[in-house]
Amino acid sequence: MNANQFLKAVSQLQGWRECAFLLALAERSFPNYALFADAMGLKTGAKMRQLLDLGWDLLQKDVSESAIPQLLAKLETLSPDVDAYDAYGVYPAFDFCQLLEQALLNRLNPSKHRATDASQMATGTVMNFIELSEGEDLEEDELVRLLDHHPLMKEDKTFQRNLILELKRQRTPTDQFVARLREDAANEGVSNLGISLTE
Repeated sequence: MNANQFLKAVSQLQGWRECAFLLALAERSFPNYALFADAMGLKTGAKMRQLLDLGWDLLQKDVSESAIPQLLAKLETLSPDVDAYDAYGVYPAFDFCQLLEQALLNRLNPSKHRATDASQMATGTVMNFIELSEGEDLEEDELVRLLDHHPLMKEDKTFQRNLILELKRQRTPTDQFVARLREDAANEGVSNLGISLTE
């Protein structure tokens, strides 16, 4: 699947597949939030985990319209204000919140396409991290090369492409399929930035 085929496939996602795609992106970036919250002494990691779990539950259940705004309101209270922190970690943490928000909004308004922006946002989190950690004094062409060949970028691309292929092949969101999707996305607690909850 080349870049154009991938973009086309993402743009064609709809219904439960689009929601699952958004949730899987959020799941992969959850450690970025949890580690930031932990580092800042915020007691929000477990609450956010519950919220993400509820998001996954919504994938297979018919959900009342009134439940989603409550979840969105809760998400807002748990989202960090990027201007309030000096630490770089606030940005990947906030990106996670944005991805989860898109997944919840998808259930509220399924007709609005969100997967393309979310896919780019998730990749953007990785690009910004690499640029900040390894690309500071590089010329633009060197930076492009660094990003092209960086293992984290390759992993992000592979993860998103495999996710799309899995979703295209699956006819209905069975319990086993969703459980496998979640497990793959969780990546044993290692986020899209290669940082781990267990270290």
